[in-house]
Amino acid sequence: MPLNRRTFLESSAAIGAGAALAAGVAAPAEAREARPKPAKRYSFTVMGTTDLHGNVFNWDYFTDREFDDKAHNDVGLAKISTLVNRVREAKGRGNTLLIDAGDTIQGTQLSYYYAKVDPITQAGGPVHPMAQAMNAIGYDAAALGNHEFNYGIPVLRKFEEQCDFPLLGANALDAKTLRPAFPPYSIHRLRTPHGRDVRVAVLGLTNPGIAIWDKANVNGKMVFPGLEEQAAKWVPKLRSMGADVVVVSAHSGSSGTSSYGDQLPYVENAAGLVAEQVPGIDAILVGHAHTEIPEYRIANKETGKEVVLSEPLKWGQRLTLFDFDLVWEKGRWTVEKVAAQVLNSNTVEEDPEITGLLADEHKKVVAYVNQVIGTSTAAMTTVEAPWKDEPIIDLINVVQAETVKEALAGGAYASLPVLSQASCFSRTARIPAGEITIKDAAGLYPFENTLEARLMTGAQLKEYLEYSAKYYVRTPAGAPVDTARLTNADGTPDYNYDAVSGLSYEIDIARPVGSRIVNLTFEGAPLDPAARFVLAVNNYRASGGGAFPHVANAEQLWANSDEIRNTIIQWVRAKGTVDPGRFASVDWKLTRDGVPVFP
Repeated sequence: MPLNRRTFLESSAAIGAGAALAAGVAAPAEAREARPKPAKRYSFTVMGTTDLHGNVFNWDYFTDREFDDKAHNDVGLAKISTLVNRVREAKGRGNTLLIDAGDTIQGTQLSYYYAKVDPITQAGGPVHPMAQAMNAIGYDAAALGNHEFNYGIPVLRKFEEQCDFPLLGANALDAKTLRPAFPPYSIHRLRTPHGRDVRVAVLGLTNPGIAIWDKANVNGKMVFPGLEEQAAKWVPKLRSMGADVVVVSAHSGSSGTSSYGDQLPYVENAAGLVAEQVPGIDAILVGHAHTEIPEYRIANKETGKEVVLSEPLKWGQRLTLFDFDLVWEKGRWTVEKVAAQVLNSNTVEEDPEITGLLADEHKKVVAYVNQVIGTSTAAMTTVEAPWKDEPIIDLINVVQAETVKEALAGGAYASLPVLSQASCFSRTARIPAGEITIKDAAGLYPFENTLEARLMTGAQLKEYLEYSAKYYVRTPAGAPVDTARLTNADGTPDYNYDAVSGLSYEIDIARPVGSRIVNLTFEGAPLDPAARFVLAVNNYRASGGGAFPHVANAEQLWANSDEIRNTIIQWVRAKGTVDPGRFASVDWKLTRDGVPVFP
């Protein structure tokens, strides 16, 4: 046998071992028993954002200055980009993925401008700023949010076309075929130093509430079954296709609750239920609820395995990091450990690549929101609107009531009195004395809600007001009143407290919830429970938002497709001058045992 290097080494090793044994010397342990090979391991990171709501710059277009809040959070994709770059530099870009959990193209005047003023759908139109920014940052996938549908399916489809990454929605189905109307999932391969790639599947799930909230845009076109149902269908498929890791990007809160009562046939905030009920999921990026959850673990009922959930704070204020540790076992990659954390975008500067890329778009929108549309004879603010009937909320109500009256004129319901509901959406909104700009008017109504008219009885309105009054913390007569602790009882947000104009009433905050509305009158007389009224109401409330009683099942007399804030802007333009003295009135007040809380 010819002697080569391999046979020489083998024969030498054998001779050496034999000589040692012959001499009575024990062979080393590794010669008797081969050492186990060290396990092959690989680590990677999935980064996540959610509820970006049209924020690219750290800028508030409603105040026309840099964004700031009490916690000094920052916002925008330009900040997120800097965080993403740092993570990629630390871990290696090939060992990271970047995903989003929806609500991308609605929420700021930047996103509104390119949906309505200079729409991306026009021939030769612009590329949406959110698509430009997310493409430049290098997103790998994004789930659909419910607000993606606010501007209609054509705008959403154009945005989808402009993105270099897929928009995922496993439970957004074509109404006729019941097949996915968007890609349900995406699969991403990560190269390892150990041979076989790691295959990461991202399953996108959106909110079933779209069928209600954007009924005008999706009815007859798309249906939205429950998240658990669709996850149970797709996760096993992804595993059978060879996915080593399954990450769900879910535009759904974690709590298993709904703010829509029985109006929503599926659970609105179902991410926790998905983790609990559907085996085979490793992590869930949570969205929709606008809360911060750095890390939350839920044991799957079937397997006992922990699923890690994380929700980064809205508008680009936080970036979630899911850190995965994998081990090669029995011919496949297995998830050994998952941990999550969030990074704060206020710790970094904006990425100049992103701000430079969209500088022109930003300037256009700043110029747009600063257009003067009228004047006001007095300054108005929402600072005290959560506990006082303020003229600035009356402005919303008078615009809504006049719009509905005009729409119903000459019809079967023209003789009925029109009431109106409005909420304090922002405690920093203001109309200055003197010139009013678009940003001033739009700041009153930051949401893309539209206006409806619903038929209600006096008895139903009484129950509606009682439900609204649960917003206040019960405060005994004679006890000190601290406005910082008076509102938002049981977590009720400001936008779920309605003031109703056209009626006169008191809210006795010393009384228990359900019996607070006293001295309820219409035109000076006690409200007739059987009397019929038209309620001017936003589509969010009319579709069951906040689970207010009766309104969602009330007969719809009229509906408009234009945003309420646009209606306010056009009203101000038409009037030229806004005079609170002509429409402001104190229709409601807080009392205790008949004594006003704020004299």
